[in-house]
Parts: sequence; structure tokens; C-alpha cells
Amino acid sequence: MAARLRVRGHGGTITAMDRMWMRQAIDLAGRCPPSDGAFSVGAVLVDASGQKLACGYSREDDPHVHAEESALGKLNPADARLTGSALYTTLEPCSQRKSRPVTCTEHILRTQISRVIIAWREPSLLVADCVGVETLRADGVIVDELPDWADAAHAVNAHLLGLPQSDKT
Repeated sequence: MAARLRVRGHGGTITAMDRMWMRQAIDLAGRCPPSDGAFSVGAVLVDASGQKLACGYSREDDPHVHAEESALGKLNPADARLTGSALYTTLEPCSQRKSRPVTCTEHILRTQISRVIIAWREPSLLVADCVGVETLRADGVIVDELPDWADAAHAVNAHLLGLPQSDKT
């Protein structure tokens, strides 16, 4: 993999902006067509100055597209605005998948994204051992978790997790 320039972020310090962007990612996850074999995930990509670059959600325009893949697919991986950017995603980026040859973790590592913020780690329900967080950190990406958003991320995945489903009316 090519040498990566990292603009260090403020890893570990969660801000009001982090919460605002995660709220948008949760809202996007709610737009996912339900699937018995995939999580509903939302993702928002924000540049170093805090401006939204792109967003996406699972199955947005293709039954196999993941949220991070959808958001990143709206930009050129070499786009200079990705340097120092942050990706907010409601679930840990995948580190293995059957539906595509490139994982979301690999898509992220092919860019200059400096920070990834997640609501929760992928449980072993569909993937025995997701190592997206560990892989990103090993390559110098700051990964922060917002555990207080996990319940909201779980709620949009109630159909998979065996949780009571909320009435969206």
C-alpha cells in the first residue's frame, strides 16, 4: 500500500459536531431497505473543516452496497478533501465480505481519511471476527466509538438482533 499522509485528529475527544454527524448517520441507516442477511448502516463523510462531503447507506442503490462504500463511491479516492477527513458510520467498517472483493476497511485505507467514528462494533452475528477497527488503527487511522449511540444503531437493526421493532408511523 502507498505511503499515507495522516493529519492527526483529536482521537478520544468527542465533540458536539461528532454527535451531530452520528445523528445524521443513524438517520441514514433508517433509510436502508431491511435485509435478513445484512445490517442497516449509515455513513457520513466530513472534511477536515467540518463540511459534509458525501453520505450513504446500506443498499442505497445496489442490494450489496455498504454504507461506507456508498459514501466513498461518490468521491474520487484521491480527492484532496479526504486528507484529514472523518467518516461517521453506525457500525464498524467490514473487514471481510462475500458480496464484493473490497471491504469497507480497505476502501477507507485507500484514502487519506484520518478518523473513523463508529456507534458500535460489529457483533459476531454475521461475521465471526470483524477486525475493521484494529486494521484501521494499525494503519494510523484514529478510531473513536460513541457507545451512547449504540442503542439507536441497534434499533434500526432490530430485525436482525431480535429486538422489539419500533413503529415508524
